[in-house]
Amino acid sequence: MTRTERVFITGASSGIGAALAREYAARGATLGLLARRRDHLVALAASLPHPERHHIYAVDVLDRDGLAAAAHDFLATNGGADVVIASAGISHGTLTDRAADLAVFDAVFATNVNATVATFAPFIPAMRRQATPCRLVGIGSVAGVRGMRGAGAYCASKAAVHSYCEALRLELRATNIRVVTIAPGYIDTPMTSKNRFPMPFLMPADRFAAHAAAVIAHGDSYRVLPWQMGVVAKLLRLLPNFVFDRLFARAPTKQRQGEA
Repeated sequence: MTRTERVFITGASSGIGAALAREYAARGATLGLLARRRDHLVALAASLPHPERHHIYAVDVLDRDGLAAAAHDFLATNGGADVVIASAGISHGTLTDRAADLAVFDAVFATNVNATVATFAPFIPAMRRQATPCRLVGIGSVAGVRGMRGAGAYCASKAAVHSYCEALRLELRATNIRVVTIAPGYIDTPMTSKNRFPMPFLMPADRFAAHAAAVIAHGDSYRVLPWQMGVVAKLLRLLPNFVFDRLFARAPTKQRQGEA
């Protein structure tokens, strides 16, 4: 008998996290769904196949003790975990010369970077003891490839996720744990709906989740989705700074927190 896959997802109440939950539930997985909003988690779990299998944790990812307790409960209840996806993230435009935005920098890094580390940490000891392959999945972004004006906090935080996952991949290379970094381009979610600029190759969240699940199962170290944005990301990385600066110095900026 094939064992049910055990998948733990943060940021599960909406956007990419919820889409991944739907994808894995359709594949028959047992889910741990963590996010701040209990009502959203309850509604999501009830809408999934086999709702009795799934566990909900109404926890803020900034609550490290609460996050660790949820991880240990999921491990104990299900005898382990096969896939852990750190999907929680926030995005706001920021300008360094605006004093109010310094707190936004702190919040973006705390949620996008520090919470990714805190999500993985309690699972690693148990995963090391498992005989079967496991996956730790960091959700980066194409925004982490180059810094964009007005998005310093978000771009820098996602670049940090990429580098952190790369370092962790080396640390765990000799184990049964594979670290997968997925860098979404523009995915149709409530987060991107606030963007006030064109979003090329905008991808439906459920289609993204299907592709992401295949990448995770394969154990790829790094993948940009959709693939067209992967090409764009490579070209951006290759641009000399003087060309990049000339092209993007007047690009529209992300919406700052509190802006209409």
